[in-house]
Amino acid sequence: MADPYQTLGVARGAGEDEIKKAYRKLAKELHPDRNKDNPKAAERFSQVTQAYDLLNDKNKRARYDRGEIDGDGNPRAPFGYGAGPGAGAGGGGGPGGFRPDFGDQGDIGDIFEGLFGARGGGGGFAGGFGRRQPPPKGANIAYRLAVSLPDAATLSPQRITLGDGKTIDLKLPAGVEHGTQMRLAGKGQPGPGGAGDAIVTIEIQPHRFYTRDGDDIRLDLPITLVEAVEGGEVRVPTPDGPVKLKVPAGSTSGKTLRVRGRGFHRKDGGRGDELVTLIVDVPANDPALAAFVESWAAGREANPRARLGV
Repeated sequence: MADPYQTLGVARGAGEDEIKKAYRKLAKELHPDRNKDNPKAAERFSQVTQAYDLLNDKNKRARYDRGEIDGDGNPRAPFGYGAGPGAGAGGGGGPGGFRPDFGDQGDIGDIFEGLFGARGGGGGFAGGFGRRQPPPKGANIAYRLAVSLPDAATLSPQRITLGDGKTIDLKLPAGVEHGTQMRLAGKGQPGPGGAGDAIVTIEIQPHRFYTRDGDDIRLDLPITLVEAVEGGEVRVPTPDGPVKLKVPAGSTSGKTLRVRGRGFHRKDGGRGDELVTLIVDVPANDPALAAFVESWAAGREANPRARLGV
C-alpha cells in the first residue's frame, strides 16, 4: 500500500483533526454509493479508509513513522534491511552497512538457515533476516449505518447485515455522534493472514421534531392558549417515551423548560437533557376568542415590544 499520508493528502506531521477532516472529505467523494459506475472510486475508497485506520491508531502511526510497519500494518524487515522508512546510512539498508548483532539469537547456523532457506527445503532469501513476513490480512470493508435520533440518544441496539449475508446486533457507544466509526474485528475480506475488519460509520438521521444540541435534545412543543394562561401538566414526547411536564401559569411562546436526563448519553456516564420550548397555538376563526380580545382593553394597551425600544 502507498504511504498513508500521501493517500489522504496530508503532511507527515498532520494533527488528528486534520487527518480526520481529510478522510471525511475523501470518503464523501469516493463512497461507492455515489460512484456506482466507477469501480476505481470504490478501490480508492478502500485505500483511503485503510490509510485512515492506520493513522487514526496512535500506536500504529508511531510504528509506521519509525519504519517498523508498512502502509498495510505489516512488519517491515527487521534491522532496517532493505529500503523503506527508517533505513539509512549505518543502519543497514544494504549488505555494505549490514552489521547484525547476533546476541541471544541462538545457534548461528539456525540464523543463516532462516536467512537463506531451510536445508533441503524450498524458499530463499526474502529480504528479512531470519524471519519471514507474515501473510497479509484481507482488506477492510466500509459500511454506513443509518440510525434514528431517538435510537442514538437511547443507545438502542442496531441490526446490521454484513457483506457475507450475516446479521449482527451492534451496541452503540456512549458519546455516539454523526460520523462515529466502529470497528468489527475479523468481519472484513478474507486473506491469507486472516480476515480484515468491518468499519461501520454511524449516520444519525434528521428527526421530524427533535434536533440535537450537543448532548441535549431540543423540541418545540405546541400548547393551547388555556394551558399557557392557566398552566398545568402536559404530555411531552422524549426518546425514552412520553413524560408529564408542568407548564407554569402565564407561559408565553419561547419559554424553555427542561426535562432532565432525556438527551444523549455521554462518555463520562452522564446524560444530556431535553429542552422543551413552548409554542402557544392560537386557534384561528374562533368567534368567542375574537369577542373576548375585542373587549379586552388591557390587552390592547399592552406593548410587549417596549423593551426592544419600539
